[in-house]
Amino acid sequence: QQTAESLIPHLLEETHEVVDAIRNGDDLELESELGDLLLNLAFQIVVAEESSEIDANSVYARLESKMIARHPDVFGAGEHQEWEVLKNQERTHNTGVLTGLTKGLDPLTRSYRIQERVASVGFDWDDARGALDKASEELEEVGNALDSEDFIEEVGDLLFACVNLTRLGGSHPVTALERANSKFVGRFEKLENLARKRDIDLSAASLTALSKLWDEVKSEERQ
Repeated sequence: QQTAESLIPHLLEETHEVVDAIRNGDDLELESELGDLLLNLAFQIVVAEESSEIDANSVYARLESKMIARHPDVFGAGEHQEWEVLKNQERTHNTGVLTGLTKGLDPLTRSYRIQERVASVGFDWDDARGALDKASEELEEVGNALDSEDFIEEVGDLLFACVNLTRLGGSHPVTALERANSKFVGRFEKLENLARKRDIDLSAASLTALSKLWDEVKSEERQ
């Protein structure tokens, strides 16, 4: 007997596979993975129908009302308002700005949402420059705590500040980090190819030798 919770790993796995298909630019793969994801969403609705008053119609009705409220310019229901402002209005006056923030989000996205929410009530830098200055301040504190027990806390503060910098720069931290991951993987694979061509054993090579290969790869990319 499957439960909503026991199905979570499958839901997450299918979501990640959809993301991979999008990033790979493979339409056939995306078509297949979207189908798998829809199937997992259908499973969740079926399980919910068996254990609560939720059913497919109530899910669709809730979605419809939310979309009309958040996009009145599209549905002809009034003036458009910012998404987070509307989300704040949906919360009762007895709850805080951060109440109900999803705990299952990955840490980068959760940090992004935290800062997005507090920004919606004015707790924010004027621009990315303020966030950059804050990140620089946190980086200095990491350096000061390098050999102390406060290191992990200071690194966390630095990451939090970098997420905010990314947000104010107009991007999402997950997107930015994934691009950095992909760039690193691509460069390292080129480094490995260079090493094979020159009969260099990576495990035996010095950091200096590897750094030279790395710089060579970067130089070729700029050409």
